[in-house]
Amino acid sequence: MTAQETLNNVEKALEEIRPFLMSDGGNIKLLSIEDNIVNVQLEGACTGCSVNQMTLKNGVEATIKKYAPQIVEVVNVA
Repeated sequence: MTAQETLNNVEKALEEIRPFLMSDGGNIKLLSIEDNIVNVQLEGACTGCSVNQMTLKNGVEATIKKYAPQIVEVVNVA
């Protein structure tokens, strides 16, 4: 998979998860993809949420890996 295909697939994954985050007053922004690690920034209500790490791993990371299985981790860059 090319870098552009990976980027497109990560964007598709974020579009799938974004409505769930927005329904709770949050959002997510893609910052970069480096060495199969996706750097994102949680926004809005997600920044101070006590379960944002669970959301990041079980929701965001799982969805991204569904679209781009080569991704090894998703990291929130605060």
